[in-house]
Amino acid sequence: MATTDPSTTQIVLDLAGIFVFAISGALVAVRKGLDVFGVLVLAGTTGLGGGFLRDVLIDATPPAALQDWRYLLVPLLAGTLCFVYHPALGRMERSVTVLDAFGLGLFCVTGSLKALDYGLGLAPAALMGMVTAIGGGMLRDLLAGRVPAVFRGELYATPALAGSAVVVALAHTDLSYWTIALLGGGLCVVWRLLAIWRHWQAPVPTGPASV
Repeated sequence: MATTDPSTTQIVLDLAGIFVFAISGALVAVRKGLDVFGVLVLAGTTGLGGGFLRDVLIDATPPAALQDWRYLLVPLLAGTLCFVYHPALGRMERSVTVLDAFGLGLFCVTGSLKALDYGLGLAPAALMGMVTAIGGGMLRDLLAGRVPAVFRGELYATPALAGSAVVVALAHTDLSYWTIALLGGGLCVVWRLLAIWRHWQAPVPTGPASV
């Protein structure tokens, strides 16, 4: 397969995705009026939650975040940065949304690749990529008392699953890991950004809710 060491690729992409998602989690905490501990908890949950879920489900225990100090340091730094500079970051709402889309793309790649490394088949590995990408955001919203974005009609999980599917489909080709990451993650990011720009929504029920 790739000439680039997959473990190095996965760590680099993982840490980048953790930082981006941790920023988004910390911003939610600040807007909820939480104290510094709450901000750091939501930052860590958002950045690490998807990876924790993935590692537990594929029996990669203890989870990577508990084996490598960098996985804990990155969300701590992101949360602290957001706590101190949240007025400036809050004014960059659109930029944070774009970064969140990139985080989604990064995590769908790393989740899929790690699941494949642990012997999962193509479909389960793609699902693990999606879980890695959306898991932290779901936990963030639940802790913040919000309906998770993935359940509100936003096209969030679908781009992640599509990107993961591309990754697992190309994983056993001669393409490098970075090329696979660019193609799979790029599809996820572009789809997510187009959905935001064009206000695309998943179908929701119509008519009265009572039956």
